[in-house]
Amino acid sequence: MVKYIVVCGGVISGIGKGVIASSTGLLLKTAGLKVTAIKIDPYMNIDAGTMAPTEHGEVYVLNDGGETDLDLGNYERYLDISLGKDNNLTTGKVYQYVIDRERRGDYLGKTVQIVPHLTNAVQDWIERVSKIPVDETGEEPDVCVVELGGTVGDIESAPFVEALRQFQFRVGHDNFALIYVSLIPVVGGEQKTKPTQAGVRDLRGLGLLPDIIACRCENPLFSATMEKVSMFCHVSPKQVLGVHNVSSTYHVPLLLREQGLLEFFQKRLNLGEIAVGPEMIKRGDNLLERWKALTNGRDRLFDTVSIVLIGKYTSLQDSYMSVVKALEHASMRCGRNLVLHWVDSSDLEPQAQIDDPVRYHDAWRHVCSAKGIIVPGGFGVRGTEGMISAVKWAREQKVPFLGICLGFQVAVIEYARNVCALADANSAELSTSTPHPVICFMPEISKTQMGGTMRLGLRPTVFEKGTEKSKLRRLYGGREVAWERHRHRYEVEPKYVERLEAGGKGQMRFVGKDERGERMQMLELDDHPYFTALQAHPEFCSRPLNPSPAFLGLVAAACGGSVLAEQIAANDNEGYTAPHPESAMVVPASEAVTDGAKGRAQQVGGIRVAGDVKGKDVGEVQKKLEKVTLGHEGKAGEEKGSLPNGI
Repeated sequence: MVKYIVVCGGVISGIGKGVIASSTGLLLKTAGLKVTAIKIDPYMNIDAGTMAPTEHGEVYVLNDGGETDLDLGNYERYLDISLGKDNNLTTGKVYQYVIDRERRGDYLGKTVQIVPHLTNAVQDWIERVSKIPVDETGEEPDVCVVELGGTVGDIESAPFVEALRQFQFRVGHDNFALIYVSLIPVVGGEQKTKPTQAGVRDLRGLGLLPDIIACRCENPLFSATMEKVSMFCHVSPKQVLGVHNVSSTYHVPLLLREQGLLEFFQKRLNLGEIAVGPEMIKRGDNLLERWKALTNGRDRLFDTVSIVLIGKYTSLQDSYMSVVKALEHASMRCGRNLVLHWVDSSDLEPQAQIDDPVRYHDAWRHVCSAKGIIVPGGFGVRGTEGMISAVKWAREQKVPFLGICLGFQVAVIEYARNVCALADANSAELSTSTPHPVICFMPEISKTQMGGTMRLGLRPTVFEKGTEKSKLRRLYGGREVAWERHRHRYEVEPKYVERLEAGGKGQMRFVGKDERGERMQMLELDDHPYFTALQAHPEFCSRPLNPSPAFLGLVAAACGGSVLAEQIAANDNEGYTAPHPESAMVVPASEAVTDGAKGRAQQVGGIRVAGDVKGKDVGEVQKKLEKVTLGHEGKAGEEKGSLPNGI
């Protein structure tokens, strides 16, 4: 039976529920348990894919192509797991599910209501998803951490709160616990507990009782404050935890551990009844020691590395949360403290010099003094000319550079204009009148449906022959295939590839392509300390203890050539291991788009294609399954044909 720990919050949103949920899961993993996570978002969107990053933070992409809330990134990074789109439940998703069932007649003519139909659907969803394997063991998780977004008492989250109230009785007291995250504001130097008292009172009125009250505050909680929360919220003192601001969120798991969170849940949920093998216990102990070394080592770092992030959505830094985390992971591996400078790409354009000269010159000062430059993803024309100017600076001045998604595309545009002499080269997304659309709209993508129609999810990149000395390939372990997550509608126009690689005496090369060789996915400049760009989003696969190779290369190059050489040597010859489970490394079956790729198989370099069942075609297997009938009680009935092995 899976154990469930619900994390919800009150007073205000955005107080760190995601970090506390992730930290709780990490502590459970140090005990050798298998942990999964679910995020409930009360907004009406089906998923986060159509929301602007400045609206709700970055859109986090999963292996199966799910576009989700950024908190799923926290779960994957802390717990080193691979989640699916169903691990993010929204109001839109559950309403769509219930309405679809009603249209099919599944409710047998009944009046469909919030209670019980919607609340039952939420409970069924949680129970089903909590049992899906998410790590390399391939086994059902022991514990599921469920985070409820927003604040308790919001009208939009009311159906989910009611569903969780019912769910505690469905799974039983020993299998359900709740962490309530609240804010302890400081007024006139005094820590105030009234907001927490009111929030807990509301929570109890809705039928949920907190097992742990995690009190967020700027400074450590006074013992008197904790006693007051304990007394007026009807919990014991050991159930009140102080979660004050720390130098890094990586300290939060250890902060909670020091206050006895793991021991409390071991008793409260009878975790001792779960059979944990010696191998898992050893893994848990090793994880704890490595995490301690990570956090302690970070506090002792004195040397810094300066990186400039040039983006379109810098007004909300959560728009680039995974990018920042990936830079942090790489910096810690290199033994440096990250100094990150934010530059709005619009401030680098000539118009900005007229509108706001101070911002213009300040932005260029950061770029010109940068030890490394990163241009992350984005959509739309605003600020792209500023990005192109920054790429030109990085290329000509030999400044380490990493382009991601849109950053990859503007790097191609800059090279086409200034090296290949393709005047006014641009992207079909950014200019409909460009004479040289070196970036084109992907032919199979819908032009009318926005949500969920991009090239999404985990995809392979096959390194070209003769790239054995490529810095990027060696950082990926020297393997023939690298797997990263994608999210894009536009790509390099195949008709221009030969001209681009021939320009500048072959300085730029598309070192990595898709499995058929028709889509350009990685580029690298030969005569540069480190100039790479990826169509994929490598930031989504970075882990604190296993940094993204592309980001590691950028940060190491910014630290100096010797550091880059050291990190390449460490990762080369399969020194790097991708965080994806073997089962996730499957490419969706697709048709070739270009004439040159037609007739080429997708199974290059051992790549498995969705539809294969142990090497068999899915259509062949389906035909055999259709010949088999099952008895009424689930026993094998009359067989009209034999099942293939393993089915």
